[in-house]
Amino acid sequence: MKYRTLGRTGIKVSPYCLGAMMFGALGNPDHEDSVRVIHKALDAGVNFVDTADAYSRGESEDIVGKAIKGRRDNVVLATKAHLPMGEDPNQQGNSRRWLTRALEDSLRRLGTDHVDLFQIHRPAPDTDVEETLSALTDMMRAGKVRAIGTSSFPASDIVEAQWVAERRGLQRFRTEQPTYSILNRGVEREVLPVCERYGMGALVYSPLAGGLLTGRYRKGRPNDTHRAGFGFKHLSDERRLDAVEQLIPVAQDAGMSLTHLATAFAISHPGVTSAIIGPRTMDHLDDLLAGAGTRLSDDILNRIDAVVAPGTDVGTLDMAYAPPAVGQARLRRRPADERAAA
Repeated sequence: MKYRTLGRTGIKVSPYCLGAMMFGALGNPDHEDSVRVIHKALDAGVNFVDTADAYSRGESEDIVGKAIKGRRDNVVLATKAHLPMGEDPNQQGNSRRWLTRALEDSLRRLGTDHVDLFQIHRPAPDTDVEETLSALTDMMRAGKVRAIGTSSFPASDIVEAQWVAERRGLQRFRTEQPTYSILNRGVEREVLPVCERYGMGALVYSPLAGGLLTGRYRKGRPNDTHRAGFGFKHLSDERRLDAVEQLIPVAQDAGMSLTHLATAFAISHPGVTSAIIGPRTMDHLDDLLAGAGTRLSDDILNRIDAVVAPGTDVGTLDMAYAPPAVGQARLRRRPADERAAA
């Protein structure tokens, strides 16, 4: 396994980051089996593990904690906070009040006294970013966090946070975790270039487009996969399925599986440090690890560009973040009596 530097942190991480979302009730409820999967990834040279408090309501962190016991020093450990962890409206978000509590809970579940990367899982337009950065800075000064990052932040929010950190003398975000795959290339337009400009590492999630780029979802064919049971709309999006049908022969001509084509694509961008792989079973992990040596030629990358143009998205990944300006109709529609020009 080769290693890359995570932005300008000096931390060396593997190009594959083991995502732990599928460990626990959401995916694999067998703790011992999940631990074996994590151990195999670590033994293969994957030294970067990403989880979150919201994954199976803390169960994923419990499993990761069991797996890294006795191996903590060799693991670059990342977790996230923001998503709801209870019915109380203050058990979520990016306030100092919640993030301080969330970190303590994560450290307890993970069985460690610090995390290497603490990430804000989603933006919170109702919270001043200075409030968030101030709290995160104190966590770093206390030795409980080594670096801080964001996830799904629009480019404008990333830039604002960098400016606030500089002006207020606060620690700045060192990483961003956006969705990125052959089918979702929108971040190539602004997010990845902004990360490069500010020396931020990018650990991209869903390089398999939520499962579509495994080859198990085909146009006109029924499927009974684990993910299909969640009712994800992106798995039946005709535009995305059409693109998959065009990508399959590209992979076949290159002598590789669609899965390996997709993961190799994700780590080929110069702004990407690591691609998060999220296996649920040992077979899934084995397949992903088998493609670790895959290198895409310019010809193959050009053929991918012909299917999905750089900087564009084909449909939307269900888990993708939608900024309020897009997701809330009231923010993109004037009152009815103000919509006419005359």
